[in-house]
Amino acid sequence: MIIRNRKIIRGFLLTMMLCVGASSMALAVEPGDKAPGFELPGQQGNVTLAEAAGSVVYVDFWASWCGPCRQSFPWMNQLQEKYRASGLKIIAVNVDAKSEDAKKFLAQNPAGFTVAFDPKGVTPSSYGVKGMPTSFLVGRDGKVIFRHLGFNAADKDKIENDIKAALEASK
Repeated sequence: MIIRNRKIIRGFLLTMMLCVGASSMALAVEPGDKAPGFELPGQQGNVTLAEAAGSVVYVDFWASWCGPCRQSFPWMNQLQEKYRASGLKIIAVNVDAKSEDAKKFLAQNPAGFTVAFDPKGVTPSSYGVKGMPTSFLVGRDGKVIFRHLGFNAADKDKIENDIKAALEASK
């Protein structure tokens, strides 16, 4: 009887783990999905995705402790400057629990783009973010074009080409 109960319990636990795993995958925002809206405090007031409607938006989730984030900021500054007139808006969402950590990071790594703060992690959760940095390209129609985890020099050209294609496709 005990062996039979263990098999039932193991089967139940395995089923539950599979369900939890499947449901967490379902929460991840995929290309083609409508990008979840958000309203967050920013450096110059509230930041909303809705305010960027009609633009191609590069949404980047970052944290002060993230090494690759330090490398991505200068590159995002260049992208914002280069493609601003074509309709690119970059929104970098910080997920640090302490705003002092984010402010210290920004003092060392200035942002020439919009920065928002989400210390409770609600927005990255709604996007299904699993690591830092994670970025999403949102088209002018509000749908996600791509999701990218991490940042390294080898990714820059591909991401920039995808941004250029999105800007040109939606003129």
